[in-house]
Amino acid sequence: MPAVRGDGMRGLAVFISDIRNCKSKEAEIKRINKELANIRSKFKGDKTLDGYQKKKYVCKLLFIFLLGHDIDFGHMEAVNLLSSNKYSEKQIGYLFISVLVNTNSELIKLIIQSIKNDLASRNPIHVNLALQCIANIGSREMAEAFGNEIPKLLVSGDTMDVVKQSAALCLLRLFRTCPEIIPGGEWTSRIIHLLNDQHMGVVTAATSLIDALVKKNPEEYKGCVSLAVSRLSRIVTASYTDLQDYTYYFVPAPWLSVKLLRLLQNYTPPAEDPGVRGRLNECLETILNKAQEPPKSKKVQHSNAKNAVLFEAISLIIHNDSEANLLVRACNQLGQFLSNRETNLRYLALESMCHLATSEFSHEAVKKHQEVVILSMKMEKDVSVRQQAVDLLYAMCDKTNAEEIVQEMLNYLETADYSIREEMVLKVAILAEKYATDYTWYVDVILNLIRIAGDYVSEEVWYRVIQIVINRDEVQGYAAKTVFEALQAPACHENMVKVGGYILGEFGNLIAGDQRSSPQVQFQLLHSKYHLCSPMTRALLLSTYIKFINLFPEIRTQVQEVFRQHSNLRSADAELQQRASEYLQLSIIASADVLATVLEEMPSFPERESSILAVLKKKKPGRVPENEIKEGKSPTPITNHTNDTNNTSSVSGDLLGLSTPPTSQPPSSNTGVLLDVLGDVYNSKPLTNNTNNTQQQNLYNPKKFVCKNNGVLFENELIQIGVKSEFRQNLGRLGLFYGNKTTFPLQSFVPTLLWSDDQAAKMSIQMKPVEPLLEAGAQIQQLINAECIDDYTDTPSMVISFIYNNLPQKITIKLPLTINKFFEPTEMNGESFFARWKNLGSSNQQRSQKIFKANGVMDLQATRTKLMGFGMQLLDGIDPNPDNFVCAGIVHMRSQQVGCLLRLEPNRNAQMYRLTVRSSKESVSVEVCDLLAEQF
Repeated sequence: MPAVRGDGMRGLAVFISDIRNCKSKEAEIKRINKELANIRSKFKGDKTLDGYQKKKYVCKLLFIFLLGHDIDFGHMEAVNLLSSNKYSEKQIGYLFISVLVNTNSELIKLIIQSIKNDLASRNPIHVNLALQCIANIGSREMAEAFGNEIPKLLVSGDTMDVVKQSAALCLLRLFRTCPEIIPGGEWTSRIIHLLNDQHMGVVTAATSLIDALVKKNPEEYKGCVSLAVSRLSRIVTASYTDLQDYTYYFVPAPWLSVKLLRLLQNYTPPAEDPGVRGRLNECLETILNKAQEPPKSKKVQHSNAKNAVLFEAISLIIHNDSEANLLVRACNQLGQFLSNRETNLRYLALESMCHLATSEFSHEAVKKHQEVVILSMKMEKDVSVRQQAVDLLYAMCDKTNAEEIVQEMLNYLETADYSIREEMVLKVAILAEKYATDYTWYVDVILNLIRIAGDYVSEEVWYRVIQIVINRDEVQGYAAKTVFEALQAPACHENMVKVGGYILGEFGNLIAGDQRSSPQVQFQLLHSKYHLCSPMTRALLLSTYIKFINLFPEIRTQVQEVFRQHSNLRSADAELQQRASEYLQLSIIASADVLATVLEEMPSFPERESSILAVLKKKKPGRVPENEIKEGKSPTPITNHTNDTNNTSSVSGDLLGLSTPPTSQPPSSNTGVLLDVLGDVYNSKPLTNNTNNTQQQNLYNPKKFVCKNNGVLFENELIQIGVKSEFRQNLGRLGLFYGNKTTFPLQSFVPTLLWSDDQAAKMSIQMKPVEPLLEAGAQIQQLINAECIDDYTDTPSMVISFIYNNLPQKITIKLPLTINKFFEPTEMNGESFFARWKNLGSSNQQRSQKIFKANGVMDLQATRTKLMGFGMQLLDGIDPNPDNFVCAGIVHMRSQQVGCLLRLEPNRNAQMYRLTVRSSKESVSVEVCDLLAEQF
């Protein structure tokens, strides 16, 4: 036995070697099961096992657990090791308990007693092992059991420094679990005075603890400020020989310096006493001076430590925002880093300068670096640095440089990374609106945005330009002329069509005198885009056409012909069908006076702050520069902002922003029933009486999202939940939008995913948390990332719970994450398709078929649209029967890819469908068939 012990647990080493040499998973499991059986028999049969043998077997169990296998025995033997006086045995016992013992275990009382014995020990090594175990478990039970002993250890004069250090970190861990564990009163002063301790390790650990305590109760621990400044002063004025044991590559105690600087950022101002404040400013000046000194070492560790202290000092200077000299010096120092060869330094410099740009003292100093920042935006290799450069340009923009910065951002937008385009569009739109002195420039900028990056122009952006044009007479003619010219481009983005339709419908008469933009030309230009647009945009264009009848009676007949077209009056889209029929009847039966009254110009929107800034903040909470100079130096925005939060005419449309912008009712009292019937001609809701408003109903139909990715997922009188999603191969991203429709805040707002461990093995889902308070009329966004691991049938559910007007509410919805979302469309010719179809049809297990009656009218165009939305590639001209539809696609999963073919055969005479799905995996065929059959 002594020889074996000298070998350092040779049995464990042999076992690990055996596992590594296993050729297969089965061989590994067989070897593990054999070892588990051996250990179990040793623990049960051999009552004379010594400490070494217990330690060896417990180590083996730990190793097996770390390989991913469950361990259901050996806990008692690990507890027994705690009573050993040998460090290695006690250490293994504590390690096993920290990793494997549940806080609900029956052994917890024995463990707590053993820990208490070690805490009372005079051996500091045993005390430290006990403290580490408490911190590793970190449960409420541990906090309650040792809440008295650990603070005493921490402040006792008899406690060794190494134990104090561990006690501070252990107490910090328990404080995060159970905040009430920290005693108050005289204990506060004793904990604060640890900052004066002679041992730098104790001070470092105590600073972490005090920082957490200050965040919870800043007033009680305010006394730490003067001590922290004093300690910081001693460090930054010391040479690297004064603190030799705590000097890292010629930088004295860099990590403690960083912690102290962060601690001071919890207070504003950090020091009320002029003497303390002066001493702190001297410290910050010293740090800035040392940054200018030649490096004492060429090693990267030296510059990393030095810069860590510098950047934290600059953060404190920015936080204080009171010393003009320090702010300007910090800006100049950061400006030197903009050309540094280290990517991380350039990124951090840009990030810090974003904050400096909002200070009245340093804003002008930041602007001096504009050219370098523009170069960074264009030339940086790392996209995150380019993103940060965009943020800084946004932050440093004011009325003196707005046009130049906006133009540079527009130029870069054409080649910008896709990941930052949407945010750039929002920022350009905000800056253009905020600093426009000439509204024609603003219109040009927004139309350029749509032209350059139309896919990334959110609805809020084009809503806003329409609102501003409607509110300002002097720009209406220019906007109509400019958008008319933009629509003549061969490739015209749909957002441009929306803006053009809206503006020409309101102000097309202002340019109709020119033969080149006559009413006939305007109508033909808009209608040439009609068939390329989505149903929502077509609905808006139909509203434009009825407006044209009022503006230009000479083209009434042509417009009515459009309304009468079969594709409109018999459209599968109920909204288009209803608008076409109602507008047609209105144009026929209404007199000129009634028509002019119903279709008069939109009234001005009440002036209020743009919603675009709120959208930007929601996309990047806590990280978007404010572009507001503190101390009242903000340039005047172009609108007279009000705080009328109850106004229903917000630019963003409904809570989701999924429809066109609602507007105020025209201020006319003689419109009678027609206005009640028509509502707002530009509103995308169905044109029905308001008493049937679907928003008052509980709307929830998850099946409709099988063939679409965006829309309102759920709605009742309290809340609207919308979704926008995108998928690529086996990855998906969902944005859920929660809109509070009430005048009360929704409190304790918590969305919870219902997704079991078995289901998680087939799909991985990650949810970003949301704020627990949803203000009245507000909207918040939650991002969800999903990864398809294996095929599945049930989709994830989510429970949204909240309190409305002191009443608890709970809503359960299914997330639109059906298996078809992970299809990749696949092009195939007829020969390849039928060869693959025949091959997959050789086995009944690879195919699924359903014959079912149609739910409604068999509209082949609507069927085609649904199949395209389903995610597969619709293959035209392949099936011998032109009425049949065939599709091909590949379902992407982490574990595999499954090819899938389908054939849909409509029988109009019998009003029946036959759907056949064939794939390389039976379960996929069945699920795809079931999902699609429900759509017809």
